[in-house]
Amino acid sequence: MLLKIPTLLTFSRIILTPVFIYYFLQEEHSAKLIATFVYFFASFTDWLDGYLARRLNHTTRLGQFLDPIADKVLVSSALFMFAYKNYLYFWMVIIIIVRDLFVTGLRMYALQHGKVIITSSFAKIKTFIQMGFVLLMVFYLTFPSLPDITLSYSSQDWLKWPTLLGMLVTILTVASGIHYIIYNRSHLIEIFKRLTRRWQA
Repeated sequence: MLLKIPTLLTFSRIILTPVFIYYFLQEEHSAKLIATFVYFFASFTDWLDGYLARRLNHTTRLGQFLDPIADKVLVSSALFMFAYKNYLYFWMVIIIIVRDLFVTGLRMYALQHGKVIITSSFAKIKTFIQMGFVLLMVFYLTFPSLPDITLSYSSQDWLKWPTLLGMLVTILTVASGIHYIIYNRSHLIEIFKRLTRRWQA
């Protein structure tokens, strides 16, 4: 049972995502506080499940596959909520989600053929910064007395810290995607060859 805890923590991150969304969309201040706590706890499980897996010396292929997906579900959902509430530009969120869908698709295809695509340290840093950015945003929004960060869709938006940090996160996400392709190029070349043979058949 102890060995299953890291995987259960990963699953909890996925399960907590709709809970976070529900409370984040509520207008009450207490709901915003709950959303902040839920997101913080969900983010903490990302560190905890990896720590326990290493501590118990029990890393599974299921855990290696689910862990980055759980991260993407949590972060992408939060970023989408920010765009929905006009705190971030939708195009930033779309770029991040498309990159993550591309990477996840490659992971799933590789796993079907017995290959494990390794998550690079750069990708882990990217995820850490994304989660930190979301946590900062959520925490900021729990204080209604602070300056409004709602987009005005004018040049003034670029003077607001969420836009500047959001742009930085977007650039970092794209850069990590390029690094991901280079880092796993041997697997990707093999996947491309398999697809080419299928198309030619």
